[in-house]
Amino acid sequence: MADKNNIALALDNVDELPHLRYLVESTKESVGVYKIGFEQFVRFGPEILDVIRQYGCKIFLDLKLHDIPNTVAKAVTAASAHEVDFLTLHTIGGEEMLVAAANAVAKATRAPKLIGVTVLTSIDQHCMNNDMRILGTVEDQVVHLAGVAQRSGIDGIVCSAADLPIVKPTLPQGFEIITPGIRPAGVDAGDQKRIATPADAIANGATLLVIGRAITGAENPGKAAADILVQLA
Repeated sequence: MADKNNIALALDNVDELPHLRYLVESTKESVGVYKIGFEQFVRFGPEILDVIRQYGCKIFLDLKLHDIPNTVAKAVTAASAHEVDFLTLHTIGGEEMLVAAANAVAKATRAPKLIGVTVLTSIDQHCMNNDMRILGTVEDQVVHLAGVAQRSGIDGIVCSAADLPIVKPTLPQGFEIITPGIRPAGVDAGDQKRIATPADAIANGATLLVIGRAITGAENPGKAAADILVQLA
């Protein structure tokens, strides 16, 4: 049965620390993981992680690292020192980069789970084929990059819930599958093009749901988070 550790609240689009603290405080009974993206990490610095840590919740540091292997390995080592629970990097950086990251995290005293981003939920077929000049379907690209992630020895992937039915059968047991673009029924899709409801995503094999504006933009964030947890249970 799903529980609050299947929900990661994305603390994006918050530019005042007291409001961010309020969001954590008001949702902590229904949310087990909090996602800090590079916007907030740059805005507030590493001290932002202490806001989450003081409530005993898990930290998802979503930096989407993508650079030459040596630079990514050093960044992974630095991020591991912050004792976060999840850390993202782009699988399109290639197997050598991912292996370097996995080797770096293996040496850490407290290693985060390394999660490889496959295809962003803002990328659709037209964008991938025409803007990025990557041929094939989005689904094929997700499956391909999930395979690269597995071979590299990292712990999981980020993919759209819409891609779960095709990618889940290719993944081993225990592999983390993190899904952004989660929208409860009736909530606007925003800038996400490939979305799903929380219950559908869990049913299709997601292990962690990234939910943002459906909670942070609600009049009562605590109630919105609790309602989503009820849907999952």
